[in-house]
Amino acid sequence: MEVFANSIQADSPDPQVDDQRAAPRFTLLIRAARLVTDSGEFVCVIRDVSETGLSVRMFHAMPGGDRLELHMPGGRRYSIRNVWTRDNEAGFEFLEPVQVAELITEAGMYPKRGVRIGVHFPATIGTLTQQYDILVENLSQQGARFECEGRLAIDQSLRFEGPGFKEVRAKVRWRRDNRYGVVFDDTLALGDFARLVARLQNPSLL
Repeated sequence: MEVFANSIQADSPDPQVDDQRAAPRFTLLIRAARLVTDSGEFVCVIRDVSETGLSVRMFHAMPGGDRLELHMPGGRRYSIRNVWTRDNEAGFEFLEPVQVAELITEAGMYPKRGVRIGVHFPATIGTLTQQYDILVENLSQQGARFECEGRLAIDQSLRFEGPGFKEVRAKVRWRRDNRYGVVFDDTLALGDFARLVARLQNPSLL
């Protein structure tokens, strides 16, 4: 997934952000990130960014909460404040100075790194002969990490099923004690993944 930066003239749907128009704005096309709030972690897509703020598109209603952070897949974190919301789009201002070039460069350095959501929920996995109850610790479009008391082999194929989504096929990639990481045979579409993690944490957003 490529990331392009282009200068744009952005129209604000809210007069509160008129002051931000003086700052040069750039476009980040289809770059997913993680929005961390008091009520959970959610998937968003950055639409444009400037030194003072950014706008994103959600796949559901905007979650509430006083504490908001934007976590980029490369690891950087930005404290932000919600300024406006319109349908599934929202605008934020940065609470600390931001180097836009660094944010854009980081997005370009990790174009294929998926957004991983720290969401905990019970699920089940099945092998050819056994079925186990597990506790999922985080989830991405490509796979999951979970705790399991059963003994699983590296590259072992599994049936993975949890609340709110259908059974998917997965394969064990690593294990450490009773923790395992699996990769799904079929990558979840970004929108489906975003709505799934919202359903697991705050179904009222859908």
